[in-house]
Amino acid sequence: MHFHVTRALLLLAATAAPLLAAEGEAPKGGLLSPQGGLMFWTLVVFGVLFFVLSKFAFKPILAAVETREMELRELMDQAKADRQEAAQILAEQKQTLDSARANAQKIIADGRATAERMRADLLEHTKVQQADMLERAKRDIEAEKVGAIAALRREAVDLAIAGASKVIEQNLDDASNRKLVESYLTAIGTK
Repeated sequence: MHFHVTRALLLLAATAAPLLAAEGEAPKGGLLSPQGGLMFWTLVVFGVLFFVLSKFAFKPILAAVETREMELRELMDQAKADRQEAAQILAEQKQTLDSARANAQKIIADGRATAERMRADLLEHTKVQQADMLERAKRDIEAEKVGAIAALRREAVDLAIAGASKVIEQNLDDASNRKLVESYLTAIGTK
């Protein structure tokens, strides 16, 4: 490090000497007029500075730039790989999400189908129960009707026998009278 500081001071002294020499002379032309001595010393200082910089500064600077460039390339390659991996993960997530949506739609459709089947089964069961109840009611009504007709016939037979007894004034035996009236009523019922 001490070596670099010494060289920098020598370089500074070498560049300052022509400037100090130029300061002693009075400017003759102005800013745009060419001055040969100043041009010479400027070129000499530039050459020395270029030589010193190329010898000591350019190599480390170029090495640092190349190192930084390699690091940037590696970072860019890593970023590209990360981006591709992220895209792959995103595609997998989309596929998983699509699969989950399809599965949910299937479950919903299955639920609707099951509900529809249950509704149809309940409706069919209700119709069967209703038909059974109607059939039972018809049988009960028919049985009541037959019973009522039989009771009405018995009552009619009893009334007819009572009326005929009074008319004939003769007491026929109950069984033969009943048989006679029932056969008459049966004959009337078939007409």
